[in-house]
Amino acid sequence: MMTKPITRNKPGVEDRVLKHWHAAVPNDRMAHLIKDATRVFLRSLQVRLARHDVQLGHWSFLRILWEQDGLTQRELSDEAGFMEPTTVIALRSMESLGYVTREHRPDNRKNLYVFLTPKGRRLKQALVPLAEEVNAVALTGLSDGDVAATRRALLAMIDNLSQDPAITDGSKGM
Repeated sequence: MMTKPITRNKPGVEDRVLKHWHAAVPNDRMAHLIKDATRVFLRSLQVRLARHDVQLGHWSFLRILWEQDGLTQRELSDEAGFMEPTTVIALRSMESLGYVTREHRPDNRKNLYVFLTPKGRRLKQALVPLAEEVNAVALTGLSDGDVAATRRALLAMIDNLSQDPAITDGSKGM
């Protein structure tokens, strides 16, 4: 598979994010900081995936299927955290690219099961190192202690928010 070089356009989202955090609002809410960090992580990964003609939207589904092939469309949608119509559109595209097949099982004609093709499985060897590269770039200059503390803090936030009564009480609207 040919790889495409990363090209740097005019100042983009990364530059705006940096200006925002370093100058405009250095003490803004944690949620905004995490959102912006996620945006630049994903942009960095998106550029690398594009070199292999893989869409960022397919990444989540591929990652899940590399670990657990043969899920139903609904299970895959739940695992990825996407609405089912979004999953169906992505899977149709991935099927047309030869990454997955969707099949009914003889014992269950209702559900469509998603399976990686050999081409979809081979993508793992090319794409996982790209995600590892993004992480390495992001962690450049951070000490092991800083990385461990950040990991602990983020996991604590995830745990805290997963116990938020607004979520756990089954409130509607999400």
